[in-house]
Amino acid sequence: MKCIEIREYGAPAVLVPAERPLPVPGVGEALIRVSASGVNRPDVLQRMGHYPVPPGASDLPGLEVAGVIESGDAAALAAAGLAVGDRVCALVAGGGYAEYCVAPVPQCLPVPAGLSDVEAASLPETFFTVWSNVFDRGRLQAGETLLVQGGTSGIGVTAIQMAKAAGATVIVTAGSDDKCAEATRLGADHAVNYRTQDFAEEAKRLTGGRGVDVILDMVAGDYVQREVECLAEDGRLVVIAIQGGTRAAFNAGLVLRRRLTLTGSTLRPRPVAFKGAIAEALRRQVWPWLEQGRIKPVIHSVFPALQGERELPSGAARAHALMESGQLVGKVVLTWGKT
Repeated sequence: MKCIEIREYGAPAVLVPAERPLPVPGVGEALIRVSASGVNRPDVLQRMGHYPVPPGASDLPGLEVAGVIESGDAAALAAAGLAVGDRVCALVAGGGYAEYCVAPVPQCLPVPAGLSDVEAASLPETFFTVWSNVFDRGRLQAGETLLVQGGTSGIGVTAIQMAKAAGATVIVTAGSDDKCAEATRLGADHAVNYRTQDFAEEAKRLTGGRGVDVILDMVAGDYVQREVECLAEDGRLVVIAIQGGTRAAFNAGLVLRRRLTLTGSTLRPRPVAFKGAIAEALRRQVWPWLEQGRIKPVIHSVFPALQGERELPSGAARAHALMESGQLVGKVVLTWGKT
């Protein structure tokens, strides 16, 4: 099969086309003939040497794919209501930048009715992440207010739509007025330009001084202090990335007096059973929203993965360069042949 390898750690140009044997599915696994692969920030970090591959996972980048089940554990497929020939999308721990990819069956979901493979490939990483952190860890409820840091990222556009579908009010931050406008177009109730406004003060103003119930934070660092200050009583702060650094100072007295919860998580190293439970919740509660059109995939750009395979940079390298530029709203997807 053809795939995209990380030749060495470094800039996007280190992503190069290669050939490898087809992976072989084991117990509880399915082999997917991939037509589209999602591109995510963790892929960029892995390429740069900052996101180690979990033990036993493929060293190829790529955490989400869509395509057709080629073969696999028949009993596991039957138990999941799937079969060879079905169109699926899947969350994987690696190996997504390839024409074929092995995925744990519990992490495979049917492609929602009406969606293309490109759209389906943009779903797993962000949808699993948002459900696990906003709804499971953050316990967001209808009528509450969610603050999303980075509202036009892949995670951000997913969080906006899922939270609105669940009946929450959504405030987001973004780095320009244009991005703020895009976030409100996608359903955010309020958007704050963090370059020109203090998001904590705006969050308190927009909630009449009460504060927000849940914050989804991809920055950490010195954001944590201001986030603690703008949480409502019994508020929950969920950290899922540390783009602003690992160290934070905050007012612990506010945590005590307002009964705040500070938590965080990473998804990639979690066991299959944990991710499978998320998949079941998504299929039951979120997939109907997709099929009803209440939530729509937001695709910024699509690149043929092997475009320019005889001359660098690869299509994957161009996709990573776009990701690093920050000049996008939503997801970037790679394609492998017809989709």
